[in-house]
Amino acid sequence: MKNFIRVLIMMFLSTACTGIQTLPEAPKALVAYEAPDWVVKGSGAYSDDGGKAFFGIGSATGIKNYSLQRTIADDRARGDLAKVFEFYVASLTKEYQASTTAGDFKNSNDEQEVEVALKVVVHSTLHGVTIIDHFEIPERRELLSLARLDYDAFKRNVDTNESFKQLPEEMREVIKERADKLHEEMEQEVEDLFIEDKKLF
Repeated sequence: MKNFIRVLIMMFLSTACTGIQTLPEAPKALVAYEAPDWVVKGSGAYSDDGGKAFFGIGSATGIKNYSLQRTIADDRARGDLAKVFEFYVASLTKEYQASTTAGDFKNSNDEQEVEVALKVVVHSTLHGVTIIDHFEIPERRELLSLARLDYDAFKRNVDTNESFKQLPEEMREVIKERADKLHEEMEQEVEDLFIEDKKLF
């Protein structure tokens, strides 16, 4: 009888031990992987060694086929950059509209012409997007891609675009000046967030 009780106790203890769950390790932050700055900065408008630019980041996780994973990450980076650039142009258009006199029919027509011209510029500029870097995190089976769009290419397209050339010169200069200012503001926002992220780790 004593042996039977001992066996029962041993069985109970062995099942109790196997039932204890260990907590998984907390996921690492991106900076813990010694990632390049662009991984931590994220998408947006800022400068790199090549000058002012717009950036988008794409990620693909858990895909065994490396070529497919890279293609998906690259496509997502291009899509992310398109959103950044379209936000930039929409902000630029709103700023211009806010600076014109409300209720003036001529200004309303000018605003429409500016909007149409900028849409054409956006379409032609987005063809210049290039993938310039990748970062792999094997532990997470994740691949990150960085897409870049040169700011000077955007400015060149503004200068050479036929729709834009038809706008009055003063209007073109105002838009280009605001474009520079808006890029600087967006860059400052990215830098401020980047500094805050660095402080956290």
